[in-house]
This record gives sequence, C-alpha cells and structure tokens, in this order.
Amino acid sequence: MTRITYPPLAPVAFEPEFVEGVREIFERKIVFNQVLGLRITSIAAERVEASLAMRPELVGHFAYNRIHGGVISAALDAMGGLAVMAAIGARHLDEPPAQRLQRFAKLGTIDLRIDYLRPGIGEAFGLQAEVLRLGSRVASTRMAFTGADGKLLATGAAAYIVS
Repeated sequence: MTRITYPPLAPVAFEPEFVEGVREIFERKIVFNQVLGLRITSIAAERVEASLAMRPELVGHFAYNRIHGGVISAALDAMGGLAVMAAIGARHLDEPPAQRLQRFAKLGTIDLRIDYLRPGIGEAFGLQAEVLRLGSRVASTRMAFTGADGKLLATGAAAYIVS
C-alpha cells in the first residue's frame, strides 16, 4: 500500500509498554479477535500489520477450504481499529502510555466497506491497515487482506468514531 496518511505522521518509536498494552487489548481483551486468531506482527504510527492462520473453524466453503467472507470482513474491521489505535497513540505521545491506552475505550466502527477480490484459499494470511485521516471525532482507514504470497485477496475502507 502506498502511504497516504493525512496529515502525514512522523516516524514514532512507541514505548514497549504501549506496544504491549495495544497487543493486550487487541489480541486478548477483544475476545473475538482471539477467536479469529489475529496476531499483531508490526505496529507503527503510519501502518499496522497482522497475521491470521487458517483453521477449520474459519472455513466458509468446505469444498475449497476457502476462508469465510465474514472472517475477512471482521479481520479487516479489527485492523482498521488497530491502525486508529496506533495513530491516536502517536498523536498523544506527550501522555504516559497507560493514559493513551485509555483513549481507545470510545473507539467504534461507524462505516465499513469490504471488496472481495479473490478467493481466500491458503494456510496463512496477512493483513495491513493505515489511517488516511485522523480527525478529532472520526478517523478514516483503508485495509488489505493478502495471501501468504502477498497477493491481494480483499480490501477494506472504514470510518471509526474516536471520541
């Protein structure tokens, strides 16, 4: 994905405490993400990445062992939210990590669009997301769902309430 974040975010080095707090929220406290098996692989102010391993519980078409479209949609929605969490964390670096993590309590999806481009067949998938704009009340994101080979399988765009 080409970076088109607005306003541009300067490279930020998050504290290990903040990164672990985001991981705790995303991977463990949001239980549905745990059910999906989402794992953060990279978190930066301008882009987040995660992985998802295929499991029998995620199959949408039994004859092809294809991942369910609802799994793709939910995973992309979660990734958009994660990107917003990272952008908010970068915007408020003057606050301690624990205080920044509290800002995510009001985060929620307003609108979500998913485009399915190819069948999701494979043993593992990659997910990426970035914030296009972080306003005082609403954030806009775009997301990608790829095969293990990097081939684009689905894209998403979403808006999130941030306050």
